[in-house]
Amino acid sequence: MPGTDSEGIRLNKYIASSGLCSRREADTLIESGKVTINGVVAVQGTKVKSGDVVEVSGRKITPDDSMVYIAFNKPLGITCTTDTRDPSNIIDYIGYGERIFPVGRLDKNSSGLILLTNDGSIVNKLLRAENGHEKEYVVTVNRPYDSKFIKSMESGVPVLGQLTLPCKLKPVNDKTFKIILHQGLNRQIRRMCEYLGFKVTRLKRIRFMNIKLGDLETGKWRHLTAEEKKELLKDIT
Repeated sequence: MPGTDSEGIRLNKYIASSGLCSRREADTLIESGKVTINGVVAVQGTKVKSGDVVEVSGRKITPDDSMVYIAFNKPLGITCTTDTRDPSNIIDYIGYGERIFPVGRLDKNSSGLILLTNDGSIVNKLLRAENGHEKEYVVTVNRPYDSKFIKSMESGVPVLGQLTLPCKLKPVNDKTFKIILHQGLNRQIRRMCEYLGFKVTRLKRIRFMNIKLGDLETGKWRHLTAEEKKELLKDIT
């Protein structure tokens, strides 16, 4: 436990060390009764000892030094699976050295941003958050599209027995556009385009919620910044 002594570490410092929020914000959480230690509502000034279980709004908090949050620019051909029997699996490709797993997936024939973590407590929350938080992609199709295509994509088309939620599309050129989704249906963008008579030739995710791909090189990964972790965890708490 970082910075601990024989008497433990102050609760607000412990919460802040997880990357969830600042010490001042942690104080507010404690005062509002949202923090428990071993199932008991905590009070200001409490110290956390080794073995204590700290939860904020029901989510277990662990100091940042043991939690891994990675942004990876997935190349084409890499499969978002932890099954090492698959020679193209994402885990062996990254070779991080600790057990991590991807949050959701990108198709083998798609590239771009995917998050990986060892924090099992947030994975399901992040996946549930896909239906409500933005994901942004750059997409190229096989032939020029027009305003009718844009309107149809933004309004919603039938995919897997349901109408896709409204989305935002911004043209880049006559065959390429950026699209912001609030859903995570299987192969959603490809299916949407296929319904309208287009084939996706290139698909790259450039943003997941508040995390941006930026200039991260293909095949490279980086740890999330403290600010990115704070915003990400705040959005799903």
